Amino acid sequence: MKTRRTVTIDWGPERASGFGREWVIVGIDVIRATTTICTAVAGNRRCLVAESLEHALRLATAEDDPLLAGEVAGVQLPGLELQNSPAVLAARTDVHRPLILVSSTGTRLLHNAAQAVDRVYAASMRNVSAQVDHLADCDGPVAVIGAGTRGTFREEDQAGCAAVAAGLLARGWQADAATRHLVARWRDAPVSAWASGASAAYLRSSGQERDLEFVTTHLDDIPAVFEMKGEEIFLIPVP
Repeated sequence: MKTRRTVTIDWGPERASGFGREWVIVGIDVIRATTTICTAVAGNRRCLVAESLEHALRLATAEDDPLLAGEVAGVQLPGLELQNSPAVLAARTDVHRPLILVSSTGTRLLHNAAQAVDRVYAASMRNVSAQVDHLADCDGPVAVIGAGTRGTFREEDQAGCAAVAAGLLARGWQADAATRHLVARWRDAPVSAWASGASAAYLRSSGQERDLEFVTTHLDDIPAVFEMKGEEIFLIPVP
């Protein structure tokens, strides 16, 4: 389905590479990369996205006093100053420092998408309504892609993707059967339905409950979208 007003849900960084130039891709990694990105840029901090630790370190050489953050397989690696933590980032006051973020799947998804299509957005539960409003009049079909973790399409990303797709369906867009099924599954689901999955369990077991609380309480509170241009994410206000 490639009509202008068509939305499809997919998942996994590798899947982003399979869409043609006419597509618009929305990348979602609720726990936690795209939530961290939206939080950073909405807080007036520049944000660059790296596909790997090596890429992050290369990007850092061109920036003045960068803040390197992220994780690989949930572990903060040497050379990174912060975890992939929206809660910690939101509490910092050094917004003059550009964030360079790397994560296991979320940032890799965005990077792959940017190689495949011309328009890529990072979205989270913080800006669902704004993302839908912005997409509603766009040209080209839309793919909403969840990051996935360790080979699975995690509940929080299913819910995030379904929320964006549901908004477009409500405006008369078309979708394939699999997308409609996910929208039906998550349309009326409470936050607890996706906040009790494996990603949430990892945050609890690793002492990072603060991020889980942040993600589940900062809902649809940013009236903007976050577009990727090159390796940087830019805020576009949505009235």
